[in-house]
Amino acid sequence: MTQELLLQLATAILFLPLLSFLIIIFFGKKLPRQGDIVSLSLVGLALASAFAILIGKLTLFHAETISYTFTWVDFGKVTGIGHLKLELGIMVDNLVAVMLVVVTLISFLVHLFSVEYMHGDVRYSRYFAYLGIFTFSMLGIVITNNFFMMYVFWELVGLSSYLLIGHWYEKKSASDAGKKAFIVNRVGDVGMFIGINILWTNFHTLTFEGVFGAMKAGHIPFESNPWLTAAGILIFCGAVGKSAQFPLHVWLPDAMEGPTPVSALIHAATMVAAGVYLIARTFPMMTADALMVIAYVGAITAFISATIAIAQNDIKKVLAYSTVSQLGYMVMGLGVGAYTAGFFHLATHAAFKAGLFLGAGSVIHAMHHALHHQGDHHTDPQDIRNMGGLRSKMPVTFWTFLIYTLAISGVPLTSGFMSKDEILAGTLAYGNLTGHVFIPIVGFLVAGLTAFYMFRIVILAFMGTHADADRCH
Repeated sequence: MTQELLLQLATAILFLPLLSFLIIIFFGKKLPRQGDIVSLSLVGLALASAFAILIGKLTLFHAETISYTFTWVDFGKVTGIGHLKLELGIMVDNLVAVMLVVVTLISFLVHLFSVEYMHGDVRYSRYFAYLGIFTFSMLGIVITNNFFMMYVFWELVGLSSYLLIGHWYEKKSASDAGKKAFIVNRVGDVGMFIGINILWTNFHTLTFEGVFGAMKAGHIPFESNPWLTAAGILIFCGAVGKSAQFPLHVWLPDAMEGPTPVSALIHAATMVAAGVYLIARTFPMMTADALMVIAYVGAITAFISATIAIAQNDIKKVLAYSTVSQLGYMVMGLGVGAYTAGFFHLATHAAFKAGLFLGAGSVIHAMHHALHHQGDHHTDPQDIRNMGGLRSKMPVTFWTFLIYTLAISGVPLTSGFMSKDEILAGTLAYGNLTGHVFIPIVGFLVAGLTAFYMFRIVILAFMGTHADADRCH
């Protein structure tokens, strides 16, 4: 495998979901099964290519960053600056190789799960088309090598999440949730836009390599260092919106109004992970002050949302606040300098949170089915207080849900234990070095709260007996 082949595969991975979107949006109604097979096949092909890139990158080009750059706009000679041009392109490094697998794997599983879950939906083909544009947008954020393209794909993710969350737009709560997600994310994106403009004004390039290379060489043209801190914090504002950090976390629990597979897609590997990926990608330009702000925002987010999750009764709402809390954990890990641990937790969380949401979807589907058969249209199928005793009725769902719960709780011998333990070690080191002891205290407290609210779901939904338990079969 050559470097050119790796870049060609990366480009193919990016455009396969877009091709799926274009085919289904124009011809979906005329295709057999409304085109779901097309969507599934193309995303499956992207997944296979992502694994090929990961293996090739880690075995053949482990220490290299492979990139392709071209000039998009040439401004010519500019007084006082020299030759000014805007360059775009794509890159594949180890971070990208891992993220491509995470995004395509979760996206493929969500496509697969949706075939049965959304069966008979009034807008079935359109739903799969929107999944395609969402996956395309997220992959664009991952493989770009510059801030300009990242911002374009960043906005595309915002658009596609709006379309998916508001899929059942005839429900007022769903259309409102879509609008809320879109508007709240724009608030953070304004900060990101200003931060990118500060970099362009001072470095006259928007490629990661150009910006970080200039810093490495000591050419930081800011009149005073606070501007670099400001640029870092403003770009982090984009992550605050997308990754639902305090105070812009309010949109994420409302996003539950979308179909459950969409919740798995948004809350696991894709949309919310974009913010964490952004911090990881721009990590070299973050000053110590910017990282301190990031660490505190992450710690506050993790604590607030974990306490809210304890008081929720809707199974999807508990998982939503759990996601916000875990994202706070990742951001906190990156903020204290535990770069590898924060990104490691992104990858492990993507796996078990997608599993938890798909498991919750399975439970809701069964409850809906059972309540419908009994003619009961008043009981909420998502309220964990209406469940109980489901272990005997849904053994496969129970065991998978339990394994994912053990992982998210950080029980030893699970992936969640390894990533959480590493983040907590990082916060302890940071607290000892800087005296900011609030951060490790919150880290350990939230780890305990996570186990509490997750096992609350398992015990209330699956254990014991309940008058309504016979409904699910």
